[in-house]
Amino acid sequence: MLRITELSLPLHHADEELPAAIRKRLRITPRDMVRFAVARRAHDARDKNDIQLVYSVDVTLRDEAPVLARMKKDRNVQRTPDTGYRFVTKVADYRGPRPVVIGAGPCGLFAGLILAQMGLKPIILDRGKVVRERTKDTWALWRRGVLDPESNVQFGEGGAGTFSDGKLYSRIKDPRHLDRKVLIEFVKAGAPREILTEAHPHIGTFRLVTMVESMRATIEALGGEYRFETRVDGIDVATDAAGTRRMRGLHLHNGGYIEAEQVVLAVGHSARDTFHMLHDAGVFVEAKPFSVGVRIEHPQSWIDNARFGPNAGNAILGAAEYHISHHAKNGRTAYSFCMCPGGTVVAATSEIGRVATNGMSQYSRNERNANSGMVVGIDPARDYPDGPLAGIALQREIEERAFVAGGSNYNAPAQLLGDFLAGRPSTKLGSVTPSYRPGVTMTDLALCLPDFAVTAMREALVQFGREIPGYDHPDAVLTGVETRTSAPVRTTRGDDFQSLNTLGLYPAGEGAGYAGGILSAAVDGIKVAEAVALACIGRLTDKFP
Repeated sequence: MLRITELSLPLHHADEELPAAIRKRLRITPRDMVRFAVARRAHDARDKNDIQLVYSVDVTLRDEAPVLARMKKDRNVQRTPDTGYRFVTKVADYRGPRPVVIGAGPCGLFAGLILAQMGLKPIILDRGKVVRERTKDTWALWRRGVLDPESNVQFGEGGAGTFSDGKLYSRIKDPRHLDRKVLIEFVKAGAPREILTEAHPHIGTFRLVTMVESMRATIEALGGEYRFETRVDGIDVATDAAGTRRMRGLHLHNGGYIEAEQVVLAVGHSARDTFHMLHDAGVFVEAKPFSVGVRIEHPQSWIDNARFGPNAGNAILGAAEYHISHHAKNGRTAYSFCMCPGGTVVAATSEIGRVATNGMSQYSRNERNANSGMVVGIDPARDYPDGPLAGIALQREIEERAFVAGGSNYNAPAQLLGDFLAGRPSTKLGSVTPSYRPGVTMTDLALCLPDFAVTAMREALVQFGREIPGYDHPDAVLTGVETRTSAPVRTTRGDDFQSLNTLGLYPAGEGAGYAGGILSAAVDGIKVAEAVALACIGRLTDKFP
């Protein structure tokens, strides 16, 4: 089978034009081609009046050899890569110590799934509730301003990615195509098959809920075990005569204890108490960069028109996205983050007396507004140099300011873009209706954010208005604050995926500082699960050190 890449056709092309373009590229006749399948479809909208669809296709020919020989200098015609997943090991009747996964977000979910598929019967712990109960608790904050610190946007089955746009693309380069394994498992669990071919696939919250439930059922059918509403409050570590630290078990919030020699730490980017616990237990943790800012909202129609021009509203293109950045004069970089076309801004705090925001879309992406984070990068050396946990303290300080500025009732502080640029508080809304619930309080966002971030954002917003007409419209709404862009710490690991100083502990995913989004977190969960499985099997055969 051959793969053709970078095959462009007009947006409104007829169905028969694609096979014709394949034959033209390969210089073959209809009789030479047995079948073809679309492997990937993207669009090129640099010319809004002539948007192109860009295909990668897999083609089966009657005789590939002469075509490959003829096309050997064409880098866009190659043999189709093998993207099948192969387990690193499998065991039919595993009787050794069961591996434990802490966290049931995308990373923990795939770590648990792969371990279960390899026959290792993992135990999966999560401090939150099953996804449907968790959804009710999340809506309680959005509708009534009632926060459950253990069951919310951040904590519970499915992790933070459940209440997001459900984006399934990332910048990771994975020679083993583990991202394909993730997408295939999602389709098995109920995701639309289009995610296998779209360049920027997404799922949306409602579909993610049912998919997470389906994957849980698969893991349990393979011998895995879930324990919800179970928070890990301590780790039990043994130190031998040589000073080597090894995992022995986990202390639970309810006084329980689990023996555990192999533990996947997939707690997500907001498990601040867990980061403190690990640090206090002597696990190596270091500060890492993250970003802070706000969510910005425009009517989706503005973004569609700016990006697609006369093709705005085309069903194939869907709701327009954007990715923009600007390096400001003060040395800071401001950029869009987690853009949610046709979505809503959501309350994403997990701590009493603090406000944090995120963005969410459904699969249809048909809500009135587009929103994205508008954030500024910060780093430990300049902004929080006082130890590995200082970034957590900074996040909390910003979120506490936002809570007060919003009215101390989980309303979020908001400001019109025009007022933000002019440095004056907002007192009323303009033509853009904010989507954040339980509600917004018009104020001055400079009260919440570091001065350098405000300065960089003001400069960047003007520049973004030049790149996307209407982006700097004075009625666009800024809602604060966006602080959970990534974990402010990294639980550093070695090449064997184990903690630098605690054998048997496998930091993984966003919370450990090794992923950024659903897909990359899931891929990291697979990699860590493979390392755990080899360690478990090695332990049984006396090969584990």
